[in-house]
Amino acid sequence: MTVQKRVMQGALWSVQRYSCLMSRLYSTRKTLPVLTLYTKEVCPLCDEAKEVLMPYKHRFHLEEVDITKPDNKQWFRQYRYDIPVFHFNSQFLMKHRVDIQALEGALQKWEEEDSA
Repeated sequence: MTVQKRVMQGALWSVQRYSCLMSRLYSTRKTLPVLTLYTKEVCPLCDEAKEVLMPYKHRFHLEEVDITKPDNKQWFRQYRYDIPVFHFNSQFLMKHRVDIQALEGALQKWEEEDSA
């Protein structure tokens, strides 16, 4: 067997092994909770809220919903005077400003439930 063939086989084995290890990692890794931010294009309070959330961003997936888009009329009617508004896994959590205690409580509760 030539050196080139061995290297190629080794590389193939490494890719297969890596793929297997990654699939195991992702299958055992918990999915992050979703923090939904109801916002609009120009929203200084929303920008400020996102800055406050930066230290926590590894603990949730942030999903932004622009309430001014035609598909989001329901959210526009509900939240047009209240943005930013946050839902944690589809449940209302806070509005106007980030409430760190509410966020920490929701994250802690979710982490406890997820590890049980």
